[in-house]
Amino acid sequence: MKISLIITTFNWKEALRLAILHAFAQSRRPDQIIIADDGSSDGTAETVNKIARESPVPIIYLWQEDLGFRAALSRNRAIAKAAGDYIVLIDGDILISPHFIEDHMQIARPGFFVQGSRVILGKELTNQILKGQSSQLSFFQPGLSNRQNMIRWQPLSVLFSKQSNSMNGIKTCNFAFWRQDAIQVNGFNEDFIGWGREDSEFAARLLNKGLVRKTVRFQAKAMHLYHEICSRKSLESNDLLLKNTLSQKLIWCNNGIDKHLNRPSDP
Repeated sequence: MKISLIITTFNWKEALRLAILHAFAQSRRPDQIIIADDGSSDGTAETVNKIARESPVPIIYLWQEDLGFRAALSRNRAIAKAAGDYIVLIDGDILISPHFIEDHMQIARPGFFVQGSRVILGKELTNQILKGQSSQLSFFQPGLSNRQNMIRWQPLSVLFSKQSNSMNGIKTCNFAFWRQDAIQVNGFNEDFIGWGREDSEFAARLLNKGLVRKTVRFQAKAMHLYHEICSRKSLESNDLLLKNTLSQKLIWCNNGIDKHLNRPSDP
């Protein structure tokens, strides 16, 4: 089983650098890291290229022009390039715990996709981490929300992790699935432009295909750096796309990953 870790990013190279370094410091490293850059112009490419020269893991960097929030497109391009059987998605402002990949590998089962949990770091604590002033976080650390998600203990995970067909709380900042399952629903729907619901709509089609959601607690820990809330101006139109998928019980999207597959090169 090979795992591709896909990290989405946009104009926050300092956070991305830490996210990549945390991916290196794993009990079981991913077999491949793909940076899905939605149009950064802050020197992210130089940061990634510098890290890649000494990386213990193969790194692919995929950049696309900044034409608005197009996470669906950037993820599809990354999934199309992925060499792994299993895909783990995080955002570029997510710091994963040392057993994150190992946990996802243990949890993975055919017929399932996985929604992981996260700890949310406050603004002051995030600034300290970015300045290198705080690296070892604990359950009792000030400035944490969802503090219970700092705990990693398999007996608790077995007890509290649930299987369901629920759409509540879908977030691709800690999300995993089999690559073949994504291809069979045509990946993310690239009609989604602007923040919101592209992750929920993707999950809805996986559920419509017959997959089961597993929401994992107390394993695969992730810590989310503080940032300002993204613009919600596209949410109304994106909600309509999600509503159509739910009402029509769609499995396939027309504007998806198929056009990115089997390309000899991708700039």
